[in-house]
Amino acid sequence: MSAMLILAGGGAVSPIVFQLTIFILAIFVGYYVVWSVTPALHTPLMAVTNAISSVIIVGALIAVAAGSQSGSNMSTWTGVAAAALCAVNIFGGFLVTQRMLAMYKKKSK
Repeated sequence: MSAMLILAGGGAVSPIVFQLTIFILAIFVGYYVVWSVTPALHTPLMAVTNAISSVIIVGALIAVAAGSQSGSNMSTWTGVAAAALCAVNIFGGFLVTQRMLAMYKKKSK
């Protein structure tokens, strides 16, 4: 039975390779989804992206707190890096959203 799984490609795969594969596929899917959005939908898309980033930053802060309590430097520093990247994404998203909304305002004469 195990010989059939190995021949069928069902051998043991490293968890790191598996997670890296999922991460790379998510990058490609995200790229094609974002670039296929029409310009009229960019503002709602940015609002959803900001909401997702705000949830991720909460997880990053929890990782920082857990790492500082357990003494794990790796968890603390990855949590700090994730929080910093999420903060850049959130504030950049607000700036882009403001610019997009300014495009739809009537120009005063």
